[in-house]
Amino acid sequence: MPALKVKELQKSETLRAKEIFARLKKEYTQIKPALEYSSPFQLLIATILSAQCTDERVNLVTKTLFKKYKSPKDYIAVSNEELEKDIFSTGFYRQKAKNLKNCCQKLVDGYNSKVPADFIALTNLPGVGRKTASVVAGNAFGIPSIAVDTHVKRLSNLLGFIKSDDPDKIEMKLKELLPEKDWINSSHYMGAHGRKICIARKPHCIKCTVGNICPSFNPRFE
Repeated sequence: MPALKVKELQKSETLRAKEIFARLKKEYTQIKPALEYSSPFQLLIATILSAQCTDERVNLVTKTLFKKYKSPKDYIAVSNEELEKDIFSTGFYRQKAKNLKNCCQKLVDGYNSKVPADFIALTNLPGVGRKTASVVAGNAFGIPSIAVDTHVKRLSNLLGFIKSDDPDKIEMKLKELLPEKDWINSSHYMGAHGRKICIARKPHCIKCTVGNICPSFNPRFE
């Protein structure tokens, strides 16, 4: 990297963020949501189940779950015990089963069994916080949003965008740094990078495409 560009990036937080995501975009050309789904409703269910659970485990569970339950009414009709058994391996299964049933009841009562294509309406659904709403709004409906999961939280701090574990603050900071058109995919880029290179237990900093402009690896950017 030319010396002048290094100096420019040191001076401008926005330019550095732009450069980081330009490199990640070049590195990960086939990004997509880690959760598997074929409708906004399936994505909503999968994202609720993904709390404190790996996407890989959720995908294993929903492979069978989505064949058994095809509509909000199906989740409402089944007993708590049976639904808990079906989602047991995702963890916190009792609370998740309760959230799924309450959420589906709200969809039936207030939205004609359809997932609302509106961020605020999504956050008003039982069991749906800003992260879940952002995943669904962005990936199912193309509404500009940033979902702050564990990868986004960790990388945002390591890359020096923010020093905070507050998901809301991280979301707002990333929205300040990135153009709206990049909001949805920013989560996917950081997720892909977190799984492949910036691994929590053993990051491969030497192989990192943004290592020379990362304050966790290059002291010049502290």
